Amino acid sequence: MSTGTQYPHISIDASGAARIDDTRYRVQHLAAEHYFHGWKAEELLRQHPDLRPELVYAALTYFYDHYDAMIAQIESSAAAAEQLRRTHSMSRDELLKRRGLADAATWHRCIDEPGRWHGSLAR
Repeated sequence: MSTGTQYPHISIDASGAARIDDTRYRVQHLAAEHYFHGWKAEELLRQHPDLRPELVYAALTYFYDHYDAMIAQIESSAAAAEQLRRTHSMSRDELLKRRGLADAATWHRCIDEPGRWHGSLAR
């Protein structure tokens, strides 16, 4: 593969990431879903109804043409996220306190009455 290969619907942003033109998506986003979940183009389209088939197929083409480098990026990002999750995890009580629901009874009332917002849940 030549380094000057042009990909329809794919552009490289200032940081060097491949992006799907006129969307908010990086190719790595779709590639990771394809890689980790095994989603084929049809499932990617179902999951992302704002994308057109030619955009998804262009992203997958780019992914397979840059397979080794993209897999390394995807796995590195996943490892970094897992490390962050391990070092910054919070208990259920800490999460409730952050939301202003320090007492579990308030929280249970909120989830026991679907569709009704109570107290500090109404934001």
